[in-house]
Amino acid sequence: MSEIVDSSFTALRKSVALAAVLLMFSAAAMCQGPATKVPPTKPPVEAKPSEAKPVARTPELTAGDLETFLDGLVPLQIERANIAGAVVAVVKDGRPLFAKGYGYSDYEKKIRVSPENTLFRPGSISKLFTWTSVMQLVEQGKLDLDRDVNTYIDFKIPSTFGKPITLRDIMTHRPGLEETIKDLFVGSEKDLRPIAQYLPTYLPAQIFPPGTTPAYSNYATTLAAYVVQRIAGQPFDDYVEAHILKPLDMTNATFRQPLPDPLKPLMSNGYQLASGSAKGFEYVEVAPAGALSASAESMTHFMIAHLQNGRYNNVQILKPETAIQMHQRQQGWPASMNAMCLGFYEESRNGQRIIGHGGDTQWFHSDLHLLLDSNVGFFVSYNSAGRDDVSPRSVLFDKFMDRYFPVAPPNEAARPTAAQDARSVAGLYESSRRFETNIMAITTLLGETKVSVDPKDNTIYIDDFKLPNGQLKHFREIGPLFYRDVNGMDKIAFVTDSSGRRAFYVDFPAMAFQQVNHFWDHQIFNYIVIGFSLCVIALTLVLWPVAAILCKHYAKPLDLSPRARRLRTLVHITCLLVAAFVIGLALLSDAVEIPGGLGSAGDLKIHFLQILGVLTGFGALIAIFSALVSWRDTHQWLWYRIWNALLAVACVGFFWFIYHWHLLNFHLNY
Repeated sequence: MSEIVDSSFTALRKSVALAAVLLMFSAAAMCQGPATKVPPTKPPVEAKPSEAKPVARTPELTAGDLETFLDGLVPLQIERANIAGAVVAVVKDGRPLFAKGYGYSDYEKKIRVSPENTLFRPGSISKLFTWTSVMQLVEQGKLDLDRDVNTYIDFKIPSTFGKPITLRDIMTHRPGLEETIKDLFVGSEKDLRPIAQYLPTYLPAQIFPPGTTPAYSNYATTLAAYVVQRIAGQPFDDYVEAHILKPLDMTNATFRQPLPDPLKPLMSNGYQLASGSAKGFEYVEVAPAGALSASAESMTHFMIAHLQNGRYNNVQILKPETAIQMHQRQQGWPASMNAMCLGFYEESRNGQRIIGHGGDTQWFHSDLHLLLDSNVGFFVSYNSAGRDDVSPRSVLFDKFMDRYFPVAPPNEAARPTAAQDARSVAGLYESSRRFETNIMAITTLLGETKVSVDPKDNTIYIDDFKLPNGQLKHFREIGPLFYRDVNGMDKIAFVTDSSGRRAFYVDFPAMAFQQVNHFWDHQIFNYIVIGFSLCVIALTLVLWPVAAILCKHYAKPLDLSPRARRLRTLVHITCLLVAAFVIGLALLSDAVEIPGGLGSAGDLKIHFLQILGVLTGFGALIAIFSALVSWRDTHQWLWYRIWNALLAVACVGFFWFIYHWHLLNFHLNY
């Protein structure tokens, strides 16, 4: 289900732009129905082993067959999605099996992708190197996974819920921290700051008790790297190079930004679309969470080392028992679903236990999968975002698994309680990986996911879960509140989480989806509020000059007292402030597409918008007073008084919306 999961940064950037679109066009938005409150339920039962039946005549995983298979699929993918280039590498039984580049690393100059030399940015796959570094120090007795992380750092993370954060919490993405995006990318090398400065400055709020709710965190990964840096007594880049990259002979791989001079000519361009312009090198502030640059060949060395429990050729970067511990499933996830390991996450399917990680920068999109029982590793990276609705890398790995590790589709009958259960889980849900206390909280509203019921067969479907053909996936209940894709192997489990809320897990275990319980947080309510408010305010501004022209033309000026005229003028100024706020937010959203656009350099612009927003709050009070004065003046036209009342409601609604979603939070730590 990685098509709904952006394991790095891209989805957040898109959400910022959507925030402005919501404010400008929400009056016409299609809204979603309210969630249904249900009693707590028991966790889903574990799937039966008999569900996965091997299929006869499975093609053998050989270099020749794999090349034929991929040559028929990847070129079609990159052409269809307008992607410049891609690289695929597969290892098996401790040796490279296949590595090939497709398309171009420089589309304009037609430089072909080379698996040996072309550098890609695998994004959050970088985290696996951070986690491996942590485990190296754990096996040396220098770190304890269950110790308060504050004992390893030189600033303090508050225990908001009375429980400290541990490295185990961090490695399973359960530190309880809200999402962060500010300065994840910066515009240039000079804008990078040491992580020792970044971490205390951008400490996010804790919104869940540690160790309870998975919520993917780039910040927490960078915190773990800082622990490594302090305990090892050397910069993180130096540590990884000395203890992982060099021992594994990963000659074309580095965390350094900018790239070392010998590697600069090898770097692939990044693209939004192959037909568009090439993008510059992306500078990642949270380097341990996403700054790796590496060739596919170098990545095969890393995969082999983990598939062989820490050994590559004659080098052991982890003790076997440490590697096994790192790959083990952790506690706290429904038994029938994939769970977090220590840094890796489970992706098991088709009867195979799989661990891995995905990664995204703004332009590069990658996946790394390790089939532990079959001793097979699969790495893929694309150098363009492309234009497919469904992730090409997800489709590619699904096809790989179905060809070389196929299973017969399970034949599962619908449960007698399917209709009742489907109705009980229907409603709106929000991702646990979210902004909750800062100016980006509006993206949580925009990202709410709706679970709906198909009354024909009592299956459920979810807005963002799509098949390669763009159609929505449907899920049939095969156990108590446990669902499987009717045409595939994807699963969903509904549970009651630690806070007592209905939630569901998908096969990506680094986050969950929690039911939206309060009506004032529902999309439908908020879209009505902001849509009504902007419509009334916009009409007021449009009709203001029209009314003046008509009054002058017919020589019938408004019969208003001097006080009423002054109030009318102030209310119109309030409407102009609202318009300026919305237009300013739309202009700021353009910064989303600029590296470093969401950063400290924009703080003054945001503060200026926030001042306008505060002034609309005072304007809302004036609008209320103006409406009261209007209704007391019986000489005023009835419809004029009604409109004043509607305008007061609109001004209050707009201010409530921007206040409720923290757009007026002057503490710009987001």
